[in-house]
Amino acid sequence: MTSRKRKRDGTANKIPKNEGISSESCLNQPSDQSVHEVISYEASKLSANHYDPDTTEPISCSLKSLEDLLSWKRMEASPFNVATVPLASRYPPLHSSPGRTLVSHDMMGGYLDDRFIQGAEVETPYAFYHWEYIDIFNYFSHHMVTIPPAVWTNAAHKHGVLSIGTFITEWTDGAKTCEAFLKDEESYRTAADKLVQISHCYGFDGWLINIENALSETAVKNTGPFLRYLTDQMHERVPGSVVIWYDSVLKNGKLSWQNELNDDNRQVIFLRDYEEADSALMFFDACDGIFTNYNWTEQSLEWMKSYSAAKDRFVDIYVGVDVFARGKVVGGKFETNKALKLIRNYGFSTAIFAPGWVYECHEKADFRQNQDKFWSLLSDFLYIHRPSSSLPFISSFCQGFGKSIYWRGQVEMKRSWFNLHAQEIQPLYLSENLNNDGWLRTRGCSEDVWNGGSSLIVEGMIPSGLSEPPVGVKISLELKTIDGPLCTFEGMEEIESKSVFPEMLAEDNQLVEQFARNCGRWTLDGWNSRCFLLKMTGCSLREVCIRVSRESGDENVSFNCRIGEIMLLDAESLQAPVQSVEGICVNDVVWHTGALNGDGHTLKVLLNATLSWQYPGQQVRHFLIHWRHLRGPDPRIPPGPLTLIGRSYSTLYRVVELEVPAAPALIELVVEPVSREGFRVPEAQWGRRTLSYSAS
Repeated sequence: MTSRKRKRDGTANKIPKNEGISSESCLNQPSDQSVHEVISYEASKLSANHYDPDTTEPISCSLKSLEDLLSWKRMEASPFNVATVPLASRYPPLHSSPGRTLVSHDMMGGYLDDRFIQGAEVETPYAFYHWEYIDIFNYFSHHMVTIPPAVWTNAAHKHGVLSIGTFITEWTDGAKTCEAFLKDEESYRTAADKLVQISHCYGFDGWLINIENALSETAVKNTGPFLRYLTDQMHERVPGSVVIWYDSVLKNGKLSWQNELNDDNRQVIFLRDYEEADSALMFFDACDGIFTNYNWTEQSLEWMKSYSAAKDRFVDIYVGVDVFARGKVVGGKFETNKALKLIRNYGFSTAIFAPGWVYECHEKADFRQNQDKFWSLLSDFLYIHRPSSSLPFISSFCQGFGKSIYWRGQVEMKRSWFNLHAQEIQPLYLSENLNNDGWLRTRGCSEDVWNGGSSLIVEGMIPSGLSEPPVGVKISLELKTIDGPLCTFEGMEEIESKSVFPEMLAEDNQLVEQFARNCGRWTLDGWNSRCFLLKMTGCSLREVCIRVSRESGDENVSFNCRIGEIMLLDAESLQAPVQSVEGICVNDVVWHTGALNGDGHTLKVLLNATLSWQYPGQQVRHFLIHWRHLRGPDPRIPPGPLTLIGRSYSTLYRVVELEVPAAPALIELVVEPVSREGFRVPEAQWGRRTLSYSAS
């Protein structure tokens, strides 16, 4: 395997295609011909902003200055950092939520292990997986333009959560930046246009605007029009996007955190030449919401509730909560629920800043336990939403990291890893106390896995009853449905659902046999596989539940069940044809030399190259990238077997530091699609490209 261990250091959207983003054209690579390379060990010409200078691995990055922003070009953007997962529909829709939850992810400067777009080898990484509780994910750093790494945007989008970046100016340099881009209409529109283009290109959903420096009279006069223009353009180019203003600057340009929305930071600005000719424009009214500072009191909430300018927009006021509890704040740490209780009592949204506290300030080995505890304490004050989609619905509950990568219960790669691209739809993680000393908990576990990096543990205690002792615990599948016409309901009331218990099918059932044929051979190795049939007419599936039950008895009964995967398929999909990988290309080749070979005389030859191909994204779970030696340099050595390089979650993959035979030689690079259902794709439909190379 070519993955290298990383050291930690400081360093409904339509997803745009990669058209115009730099990478050599495939037009000069006919599909039936080999690509030939003459080995040259020259320094890489790839952008150091988008590729690790040492390994050429694709990385995410920020823009650090106004000059970087204004000179940004789509042609020079990173194709690897483009989000490939469209924003999923959700129920209830965002605009119907009675109170929204924004999470601002601020961790040790940002762009840590998550900057490696193809993943990293990390023993104890930080990941977020309580997506059903939040509405907006903000990737925060103190670089001027913080572009969310694609791994975060893809994970958020799978769950119907918006992903937004950060535009921040601070201190003396920040004031100079503001004087430059807010000096006149042409300047602020140019800066706003670049922010819109970046968001549209990389597939994320808006911006947090954080001006934390004093502004001159001219600059503050142009801040409102800048916000309005940016917001309007974002809404036009990226439907469903949001622009949120941070509570920092007053209407007179002074830097002063108010910890609330009031007349000083709402700021009325009278205009002369704005194209919509509003008589007044405000920071708050110019965009989609305000993120308040953290040192508020209950009196602040009372004031905002009675503030006439906030009327009908309470949901657009995101009251800030610093989980680190810096300064004089309500709650924070494991008492953050105290802050949320007050905020919800007054009908406001909330912005939870730096919930990575559970990772940064505690033992890394206890991360899952502490994160689950933190969000469980908040759960009474959060509004749950669910992703909404057509079939198939599939999840192995992978959280995007693990101790090994599994496929069908077997270890595919034995190493610790972190890659949020691999995160699948997450369940509702619960920790509840029941009557009579009973309890229920769900959690992720990396110890024994069916697919990916984690499975779902359902455990608890069923309290005693009054009848005969039980013979055991029964685990069953329960589905909750609603009438079809109610699927488009967008009100706030919860629609009552009906529980149905699907019929379990025998192994010789025709559908079960067809499913088994599509999957090919597998070894259960301790896992149990069950197939159920549910005939649905005129209704929509709302919830998938695991039902744990027992007969009444005089003793408490504990239980523990590990669930590896749930798949909900349309029976007709079992007959659907599988498509072939097409147009595989090899680009951006870089050669490195490694340590001496075993003979002590020749240096290892290391290949770095970008593979790209075409395949319908909605049909695939991931791709397996293989290689094999075909011939050379020694004609007596026969062709080698296919060897796995890694996984890709898009139609791009960067081969990194792959040791290949010395020149001259011929190798083959192979792309194997793995369908969403896990059905076997015949080898004839894999993508292949041969690469020959010779010494210079």
